[in-house]
Order: sequence, then C-alpha cells, then structure tokens
Amino acid sequence: MSIVVPKGRKHLCADALFRLLHENFARIADAGADDGEIPLDDALMSAFAMFSLKTPSLLSFDQQRAEGHLQTIYGLDRVPCDTRMRERLDPVAPESLRHSFTLVFRQLQRGKALEPMVFLDGHSLVALDGTGYFSSKTLHCDSCLHKEHRNGSITSYHQMLGAAIIHPDCRAVIPLMPEPIVKQDGTEKNDGARKAAKRFITKLRQDHPHLKFSITEDALSANAPHIETLHDSGCHDILGVKEGDHAYLFQQVQAAADAGRVTSYERHDRATGLVHRFRFVNDMPLNGSRTDVRVHCIEYWEHGDGTVQHFSWVTDLRVNKRNVYRLMRGGRARWKMENETFNTLKNQGDNFEHNYGHGTKHLSVVFAMLMMLAFFVDQTQQLCCALFQAVWAKLGSKRMLWERMRALFYDYAFASMRQLFEALWYGFKKSSPIVTLDASSSAPCLLRLCAIEPDVLLSLGATMPPGRDRSAFHKTACHIESRKFLHKTGKGMVEPLTELSTPLVA
Repeated sequence: MSIVVPKGRKHLCADALFRLLHENFARIADAGADDGEIPLDDALMSAFAMFSLKTPSLLSFDQQRAEGHLQTIYGLDRVPCDTRMRERLDPVAPESLRHSFTLVFRQLQRGKALEPMVFLDGHSLVALDGTGYFSSKTLHCDSCLHKEHRNGSITSYHQMLGAAIIHPDCRAVIPLMPEPIVKQDGTEKNDGARKAAKRFITKLRQDHPHLKFSITEDALSANAPHIETLHDSGCHDILGVKEGDHAYLFQQVQAAADAGRVTSYERHDRATGLVHRFRFVNDMPLNGSRTDVRVHCIEYWEHGDGTVQHFSWVTDLRVNKRNVYRLMRGGRARWKMENETFNTLKNQGDNFEHNYGHGTKHLSVVFAMLMMLAFFVDQTQQLCCALFQAVWAKLGSKRMLWERMRALFYDYAFASMRQLFEALWYGFKKSSPIVTLDASSSAPCLLRLCAIEPDVLLSLGATMPPGRDRSAFHKTACHIESRKFLHKTGKGMVEPLTELSTPLVA
C-alpha cells in the first residue's frame, strides 16, 4: 500500500511564505545602496535562509552558500559573504521587520488557522516573557545593555521580551514580533522589561486592533502600573503571584477565607488520576498602596502520585466554578513561552544563543528578529502543514529533522522546500556521485578517476585532449561540456552534484 503525501494549504506552505517575505524585504528602504551593491532584500533573505536552515554559524553558511540551492528555494539572486552580510544588515532598523511578522500572521488568519487557538470567550492567550541571548565583556554595540561589576569590569548584553499566542491544548505557538530590550536613544540608563512590555502592548494593539487578547505573565508583571496598561489597551490578564512578592494580597485573601467569603472547588480527573483543588475570591486589592486596583485571586493545588504543586494567579476575569479550571490551564500554559519557544530555540538546533555577528549598531538585534521570523515560519508549518508534521513524527525530533533537511539541501537539487520534505517522507533512491572535472581543476584524485573510468567521462561529454589517445587521457585535465550533473562554486571550480532520483513510494 502506497503512502500519499499529505496535502497542505498552498498559501501557508514554506515556499509561499518564503516568497512573501522576500517580496516584503524588497520594500524596506535601503539608504546604503549603490551601484553594484548586493540588494538589501537579498542580504535579509540570505540571513533568513541561514536561520531557516539552522546553519550553526555565519562562517559555515558562508562556506556552503555556493553549494546549496538558495536561488531556487529562497529566491536569492546574490548571496553576500559573511563580512558583507554583517555590513549590509548592521544599519537596518529592527522595527522595519515588523511588517514581515504581520504578513505571516495575516496568512494564518486568512487560512483560519488561528481559530483553534482561541482560548476563552473569543480571546487569544498571549504569553510574555523575557530572555537574554548575548553576553560579552569585550564586544558591544550602540544597542547593548551594560552591567558594571564591583571590580570595574563591564558586561555588555542583549535581552528581548518574547511573545507568542499559545493554547493549553496545542503544542505549536504563534510567535509575535519580540520587543528588544535595548539602550534607548538619548538615554544612559538601561532599558527594562516593564518599559519593553508597555511598548509591546501599544504595538500589539496597533498591529491587531480588532483581536481580543488575554495576557499571561509571571509574578514580576503583577503590579498596578502594568495592569493599568493592559486594561487601557483592552486586554484581559492572567498574572502569576507569589506570597513572598504579594504579601498584602495573600493577607487579604486569608482574611476573606476567615470571613467565609472564599469559594472552594474540587475536581477529579480519572484519566490522569490527578485531583485539582481550587480556592478563589473576587474583588481583592492588589496591594496596600493601590487599593483601587482590584483583582480576582485564584489559588490552585494539584495532587497526584504523592506530590502536591501549588500555583496562584490574579486576573481581571471574574472567577466562578465554571471557568476556574479553564483559567488555571491558561495560567499554567505560560510555560510554553519558555519551553516551546526559548528552549526550542536554544536546545533543538536553532542556535539562539550563538553569536552570528554583533556589529556596532543593530546587527545583533536584526539577527535575533530574523531568527524569530524563521521560527515563526517553522511554527506555521508545525500548526498547518501535514507533511511537515509527518516528517517530524517520522524522524522523532526537530534536531534530527533540521540535520536531515540541511544535508539534503546541500547535496541534492530541489525545486522547492516541499519537494525536499517529500524526499524525507517517502525516502529516495541514492545514486553514486558522478565526479567531473574542468580545465581549472587538477586534483590528483579526479585525475585518477579519469584514468580508471575514462569511458564514463566521455559518455557525459568529456572532450578528449587533442593529439592524445585514451591511455594518455589521465595525464591532462579534461573539460566537461555537459552541465547536467555539475554545480558551480563561484570560484572557477566545478563540484559533483548527485542527481535526485524519483522518490520511492513505500
């Protein structure tokens, strides 16, 4: 019985999104362009391709840029070397990439792919969390944050506020454009997560004015100014709280419990054997100095296998027995921002913490945004592309998937990323590589091949050197006229390229 490639939505496949992003990169203003310069859209798309392929370093990408199929799959006309890529992208304003994120998001909306991600009462659940991705005592740029140590040394570092639409029942996440936590123009003080969150919420509303959002964050965000920012922007919230950080709130909850105003609720899950115990109370003051900021408080205990876990949240959504379990799951889903986003980028082959280049202006931030954009495309495939899902399941891990994908990309000629994934899904017949030679090459191993198998080379169009017989064939480099199996390196050399056979149906 044959295995059929799963069908997918054309406008949400990787190839369609690659074209969409490349077209959008071409609209970004390029102040530094001149005659003969590599276009900015090619430089941006080259960096995107590097992160899409999960290439471990910029040097590795530079060494292999002539071997793969960046022209056919990523639509590149000219691929810059590593030094030129850094020079072209360093002046680019990270904010100019925002429209690329919204374009991919619009494609998901068009395909109704976001409907299963709706969490509660038509709201999408957005998790916010900060992370660092660069630190050095020697490298620094205009955007770096700085930390002075007691011994007088200074550490320069980069952070971002990441954001993603999540759902408790969905493994995929929908990344939104992160907000860089960088040194702001005209200021000497470091930027902070609170200021970055305020900027993020404002931009989120500008990008998606008609969508409803519920924001979930950790206990550091459960403060009056941030809650007011969320409410002023029309967002709901589910924020973690801790007794050590919110002592006044927990004192008021205990006083309400003593007065009999707290509701208790218990739920048994037979499938998992877990017992869920809740205690909640509405209309509590967040702290003693801002009693006007009222919140609804949830405490939750999970009992199972002799262990007990305890969590607490505050929310602006009024709590009752019908929605408390759902709110709890939304609060606990915040870990997806760490596990399914940052940990994936750091530990499953995306090389998030590797320094691809730092520059003097914006290079480090631009690379981080492009890596997150490539991750956005990956997550779109994970959510919407049945072929991607099937190959991932077949190979068992994303790290293995990226390794196999990259190997095929550089060794075989593919017309599209879908064709590459079809080869991974079906399997394919591997033929022996056909080594060829031109006049500029004189490698001894290739000359030995000419001596051993001259008929093979002649059958492919090799030209016999004038005045020579076959016995002398190996003594002179030959020129292959046919280019069916050849791949130019851009350095005057011709390298072997194995022809991809028709995939075998399992």
